[in-house]
Amino acid sequence: MRPISWLIFFLILIIFELVTLGLTTLWFAIGAIVAFFASVFEANIYVQWTLFAAVSFVTLIFTRPVLYNRLKKRIVKTNADNLVGQLAVITVEVDNLEAKGAATINGNVWTARSVDDDVKLAQDSVGRIVAIKGNKLILEPEKSN
Repeated sequence: MRPISWLIFFLILIIFELVTLGLTTLWFAIGAIVAFFASVFEANIYVQWTLFAAVSFVTLIFTRPVLYNRLKKRIVKTNADNLVGQLAVITVEVDNLEAKGAATINGNVWTARSVDDDVKLAQDSVGRIVAIKGNKLILEPEKSN
């Protein structure tokens, strides 16, 4: 292939990588630039394609896991995540089948649902927060000692 073909292929791959930011074509772009230099030095087409495939494969296998782990988005915990495990006071009976329920914790009123559709939580009772889904507390009845 002519050097310009590899250069155009390289630019297409880089543009695609910049648009997606998914670490999907970067490895092939590196292979294309190596094949470009092989083409500049007039290597035959088989050498160019072999270099492209080998360099793409090696960089994909050995560098992707390292880069992916460094660049992946970390889950950012919110203040609400700290509520899991705490107790909330039921202010409106929690009934999943009727899609109703509210609870208060730390002075804030939340929509509340039971962890089990068959379990209702009575008004003025206490529930333990087992999860937060969106803006809803997922509660289980607090076991009394």
